[in-house]
Amino acid sequence: MAERLHDDYLHLRAAGMSLVLDCTGALLPRVVHWGADLGELTDDALAALALVEATQIMSNTLDAAAQVSVVPQQSAGWLGTAGLTGHRDGRDFSTAFTVRSVQADAVQADAGESPVRHRVAVDAVDPSAGLALALELEVTGSGLVRQRATLTNEGDGPYTLDGLLLALPVPGQATELLDLTGRHLRERAPQRHEFTLGTHLRENWRGRTGTDATLVHVAGESGFGFRTGEVWGLHVAWSGNHRSLAERTPAGIRLLGGGEGLLPGEVRLPTGESYTSPWIYGSYGQGLDELAGRFHGYLRDRAHHPRTPRPVTLNTWEAVYFQQDLTKLKALADAAAEVGAERFVLDDGWFLGRRDDTAGLGDWYVDKDVWPDGLHPLVEHVRSLGLQFGLWFEPEMVNPDSDLARAHPEWILATGGRTPPLSRHQQVLDLGHPEAYAHLLERLDALVAEYGIDYIKWDHNRDLVDAGHSPLGTAGVHAQTAAVYRLIDELRMRHPGVEIESCSSGGGRVDLGILERTDRVWTSDCIDALERQQIQRWTGLLLPPELLGAHVGSPVAHTTGRTHTLDFRAGTALFGHFGIEWDLTLAATEDRARLAEWVSAYKKLRPLLHSGTVVHADHPDPALWLHGVVAPDRSRAVYAVVQKATSVQSPPGRVRLPGLDPDAVYHLCPLRPGDRPEGPTDSPLPWWHTNDVQLTGRVLGTLGIQVPALHPERTVLVQARRV
Repeated sequence: MAERLHDDYLHLRAAGMSLVLDCTGALLPRVVHWGADLGELTDDALAALALVEATQIMSNTLDAAAQVSVVPQQSAGWLGTAGLTGHRDGRDFSTAFTVRSVQADAVQADAGESPVRHRVAVDAVDPSAGLALALELEVTGSGLVRQRATLTNEGDGPYTLDGLLLALPVPGQATELLDLTGRHLRERAPQRHEFTLGTHLRENWRGRTGTDATLVHVAGESGFGFRTGEVWGLHVAWSGNHRSLAERTPAGIRLLGGGEGLLPGEVRLPTGESYTSPWIYGSYGQGLDELAGRFHGYLRDRAHHPRTPRPVTLNTWEAVYFQQDLTKLKALADAAAEVGAERFVLDDGWFLGRRDDTAGLGDWYVDKDVWPDGLHPLVEHVRSLGLQFGLWFEPEMVNPDSDLARAHPEWILATGGRTPPLSRHQQVLDLGHPEAYAHLLERLDALVAEYGIDYIKWDHNRDLVDAGHSPLGTAGVHAQTAAVYRLIDELRMRHPGVEIESCSSGGGRVDLGILERTDRVWTSDCIDALERQQIQRWTGLLLPPELLGAHVGSPVAHTTGRTHTLDFRAGTALFGHFGIEWDLTLAATEDRARLAEWVSAYKKLRPLLHSGTVVHADHPDPALWLHGVVAPDRSRAVYAVVQKATSVQSPPGRVRLPGLDPDAVYHLCPLRPGDRPEGPTDSPLPWWHTNDVQLTGRVLGTLGIQVPALHPERTVLVQARRV
């Protein structure tokens, strides 16, 4: 049975995190504390905590201190960014919600596979504005806080919603901000700066999460790192337009907030209709590793998280591009099976009229000119080798040079009687049209059924520009995003065994909204191993390794022209969902044999890599990185020492091994096949070729180990096993 919690002050605890809510009076809940676990507190102690947190009244301010709720309201004295913005033809622009009820329940830990441990439901109303607000706030077993709100129009006449933002305050010691930006082929670039007075606003109007997406908006103690400093982060789980902000006021209030970005007139609620915001997630940690670990734990606790070993995947794109030939592809499948691949994915170029990227999108029929017998000969050959079969789609897009666009120009997202500018020779199929939606669902459903497709690479290669819904040209991004979610949900209901990858020019659609219905992301179109070290490092703030598509490319990177050793390429891909993006029919025999060693190592390591705790060392030399995965019981760990560039210091010195049990003794050794320290000297470290090194986790985490001198753009693996 659910446990009834105290109505005035709620103390929600999980995994070393405490959230204290002030639910006294009629105002929406206010956060008294979000951060480190406060331990058991009595009702009197919670009331005292709220009392000592109260601020003084200063000169030339309101006669009562501003009450900043999780949906900040100006009517409560908040003069920062409003939580709710909208109007009823110019009226009811400001709200003053009164809480009618608060229901708080503790979810039993054995209640199925629910990742949620605490739920709070708040019912509030503003009779004057004619609006009702239902607030849901949850704490997960991993210690995440997530919340969303549903706004219902109970007044006369339509209500235009301009924005609904939910916030979480952070304490004064959060003096520095970190967020991410980037571009195609260079996603997830970190940027840090002081948490100054004012608003640091990240808005995204691309109609998808974006290659420049904030991902997680972090506030923390000055100089925080992966292992040090308190940090608080916020993520908006929405795949369309969105915004997140970090705001600091002269009154000493600091908060993180986020929500969907709404275009003018995009959500207009007739009487009785509702709008529900996306989930807004908050994560707290001592260092970024703990903050990320809460996201990882939540994702792994979901009932629909992938449970089977993540198959070694060969994708054909960088092997053949648009040149699809049955003989060539069968030979590629043979080579894939030879090195140990478990899944074969046919990429772009198989459908009607698709010889390059200028035509064919939208015509989801197998091209008989290239495939006179359909895809059956290839699918049958792939399956005869024991491999799963996957297929590439870009369902939401359409080329003007396609039968679909010529037959239904009204199915293209457009506004104002004009056609949006082309991007990659394509436009966007308006899924707000029921007929367009039904047509696309029928095509996907038919192809998945005909070929028994195991895996879909679902691509999305352009931003939504001037995205209007015909015939009136009203803003269409919100409806498009919701329709994409429904489409994937419906397809998966019809084919529950199919797995789906979220690809969007690589990492352009990475968020917890799309990941409620997909099984991994394509982390970036760039698989240059050096670039991938950073891209995977920072995407890992949100996602665990098993959800990060990470492939071994050809010796010369397709997107950068860099040349890397096979061990560096494979050692980088190892810490994700391992795959291959390389024409193995042209690879040297010795390279295929070496790749097979790495595939074998991945298969042995993936139970650890895809269930353990991701850790990073905070090392003073930016040219040297160490990251790894520690088993949940801390019995074993695998670390990668990465020499990104040449260091000022030579030899490189010590690096700490984080995450181990400080009181346990570990046997330390290099791990094959990543045990070859290719470096500027022929004399490896003494311990590198001995099996006699045994040290405590405390020593390894405090003093660390000397690492081998490596050439730039090289990596080696180190294993620690508890004795």
